[in-house]
Amino acid sequence: MPKQRRKSDLPTKTCATCGLPFTWRKKWEKVWDEVKYCSDRCRRAKAKP
Repeated sequence: MPKQRRKSDLPTKTCATCGLPFTWRKKWEKVWDEVKYCSDRCRRAKAKP
């Protein structure tokens, strides 16, 4: 049985657009080093002046 991790033990980053902290997600497991934005909304907002 796999070892469970508490959410507080997961790595966090700060969103490049909104500046809020966000935590690691399973879907980002292979690309965590490349993730810069907390959501698609923030990712789309980066291009607007």
